[in-house]
Amino acid sequence: MNDQSIKTILSLSPQGQTVRVCGWVRTKRESKTFSFLEINDGSCLRNIQVVVDEKTPDYKNVLNRLTTGASVEVTGVLAASQGGGQASEIQAAAIVIHGPADPQTYPLQKKHHSFEFLREIAHLRPRTNTLGAMARIRNALSMAVHQFFQERGFIYLHTPVIAGSDCEGAGEMFQVTTLPLENIPRQHGQVDYSQDFFKKKTGLTVSGQLEGEIYACALGRIYTFGPTFRAEHSDTSRHLAEFWMVEPEMAFCDIHQNMDMAEAFVKYICKYVLDHCQEDMFFFNRWVDTHLLDTLENVVQAEFVRITYSEAVQQLEKSGAAFEYPVSWGKDLQSEHEKHLTEHIFRKPVMVTDYPKQIKAFYMKMNQDGKTVRALDLHVPRLGEIIGGSERENDYDLLQARILELGLNPADYWWYLDLRRYGSVPHSGFGLGFERAVQFVTGLQNIRDVIPFPRTYGSAEF
Repeated sequence: MNDQSIKTILSLSPQGQTVRVCGWVRTKRESKTFSFLEINDGSCLRNIQVVVDEKTPDYKNVLNRLTTGASVEVTGVLAASQGGGQASEIQAAAIVIHGPADPQTYPLQKKHHSFEFLREIAHLRPRTNTLGAMARIRNALSMAVHQFFQERGFIYLHTPVIAGSDCEGAGEMFQVTTLPLENIPRQHGQVDYSQDFFKKKTGLTVSGQLEGEIYACALGRIYTFGPTFRAEHSDTSRHLAEFWMVEPEMAFCDIHQNMDMAEAFVKYICKYVLDHCQEDMFFFNRWVDTHLLDTLENVVQAEFVRITYSEAVQQLEKSGAAFEYPVSWGKDLQSEHEKHLTEHIFRKPVMVTDYPKQIKAFYMKMNQDGKTVRALDLHVPRLGEIIGGSERENDYDLLQARILELGLNPADYWWYLDLRRYGSVPHSGFGLGFERAVQFVTGLQNIRDVIPFPRTYGSAEF
């Protein structure tokens, strides 16, 4: 007899076979001669009911220790359930308690807890329905990411976590150093990085894009999927200091082909969770956002709108909506603007292109007007931006001029510039914030609830 997950056992016909499950007690209901346990092992949203009666060895002692949160191993016969709500139940023959849980102190006694409370006990919150379902959907989305790109001939690339240059040019990197902080070596009043481990100033990466371009310009199509870091002093529901990014990069690819790929990608991952996570998705549709399934189905079926930044500004200006942040050409679109475009004006995903160069990164290809760059942002209903990307500047002189214009040091990007000297090609890519994707498909409002261990400003507890 092999151990089986509850998800597997619940799919079996209750034909009297002996099964063994291991999990945690969710609830216990007692009567005079028998009791009902609800056991969950995390394999699915549903619990399995276990019937414990006086024939179970050491019945009274075991029953007293079977409290909510206790970990157990149950061996028994799978039978048709006599009650409603489930087709099968286990008639326990033996129960082993591996770890008791004191009912006076175990914090998950109630059925409903606030997300704020659960963040304070991140080591226990995966045992709740919501966080368990989130983890399974996050797992499914990870599989969808890999399947999408592997089916299209992309190479999965591991880019470095420690970087010597800032992809965005924002200067918001976590510094990596072995210099003694109590006695930092200095030369001419400046930190002497020649004595540091890497002999230069380094930090945790904000993106794998630049390194990804190296391999795209040799292998054609690559994608990265890994952790990235931003040292922003933001304590909001939209910010994390550590988060995961999916970043494909494609050689011989212009902005229009890039948009096609981004649209296909978002549709693919939405359809994947709708097809493979039905139980968990119905849970979120019932308890978190009652329009969730309709929103995702619309994304899968709709043809995304494609407009320029200038057109988006015009649409927002003539909408007559009262925004907290006024709309004007040259300013970046705010979350409220993105949501208005997708939820009120077009009522489906919107891809905005050709942004003013002053609000975008140095590596984006300049348009002929000299004012805008071939950027793209994909906005979805309820969330706003989910993807940002661009066609990359592939001309050496133009790229160098842009680096200097933004006050960056060309020496930090010598190898990036060098790619434009030897066999340069048109190439494009985009980045999807993975936690934002999890937010979108689950309907959860706070980004801290869609990552197992949130790292935020002032908090790295778990």
